[in-house]
Amino acid sequence: MWARRGIHYFHKLNAANVPSSLIENGQKRVIDASLTLIRERAKLKGELVRALGGAVASTSLLGVPLGHNSSFLQGPAFAPPRIREAIWCGSTNSTTEEGKELNDPRVLTDVGDVPVQEIRDCGVDDDRLMNIIGDSVKLVMEEDPLRPLVLGGDHSISFPVVRAVSEKLGGPVDILHLDAHPDIYHAFEGNTYSHASSFARIMEGGYARRLLQVGIRSITSEGREQGKRFGVEQYEMRTFSRDRHLLENLKLGEGVKGVYISLDIDCLDPAFAPGVSHIEPGGLSFRDVLNILHNLQADVVAADVVEFNPQRDTVDGMTAMVAAKLVRELTAKISK
Repeated sequence: MWARRGIHYFHKLNAANVPSSLIENGQKRVIDASLTLIRERAKLKGELVRALGGAVASTSLLGVPLGHNSSFLQGPAFAPPRIREAIWCGSTNSTTEEGKELNDPRVLTDVGDVPVQEIRDCGVDDDRLMNIIGDSVKLVMEEDPLRPLVLGGDHSISFPVVRAVSEKLGGPVDILHLDAHPDIYHAFEGNTYSHASSFARIMEGGYARRLLQVGIRSITSEGREQGKRFGVEQYEMRTFSRDRHLLENLKLGEGVKGVYISLDIDCLDPAFAPGVSHIEPGGLSFRDVLNILHNLQADVVAADVVEFNPQRDTVDGMTAMVAAKLVRELTAKISK
């Protein structure tokens, strides 16, 4: 909310005849400083991984604490630090189910957060903010063998992240999208960057060849029409028992630059993850999701975990631990 006030404040300054060059130069300094921090942290982590040797691909966390494009609650902006805290919680160990050791920097590093609220407080609009997010992702990818695992934030962040991944790799990717909603409205409530419109932007831009949406159980006629328009493979929960074998034995990414996984926490039934903004009963079990991830045959080049809302995580941090476990298992899928 304070960042939104910041944008309005800078609009008032423009109206009050404050030189636009003064504001623009200040914004540029803030943006440059933000990108410099991401660049230098990524460079350091990349140098470390390369010095240790033996890693073909290494997961690197990048936080994007953005919540203002949510149509309901903005709590996902507070998720990245809560997920990190849960990843390293002393109640569990640092080994994934498939045996990857998270304490090994060749498996997992962290380059910090894009300072979304500080940037918006300087009056930067969403067009430029999306570019900043994308530039941050590219900075991580420049430090081979680092691959970004992005912590949201609401689902609007998937558009600039996927766009950046596709542009950096030089072609489209296949996307596995787990969610209760298809997030493919043309412009939900008039907002082209809405968290409910991110995959419309991705498909319009040609950044994905195939888009598979799994766990869908809240979809309107527009969602189905948009799905048909873009050739999306939508797997709804009402037919999950029929589709289970297919979804637990996916092979993606042949003929494209790799596979991107976008995991909205509300793909899970709220019995497993109540700390989300949009509670939709009848979802996937936690083991359903892990079976899909573990059995996926793919070169996973990047991923995101989005829409965890700490403000609704009232059951002893249960959803934070769920999100952290998903980050752990995605890390094991990316790193090799």
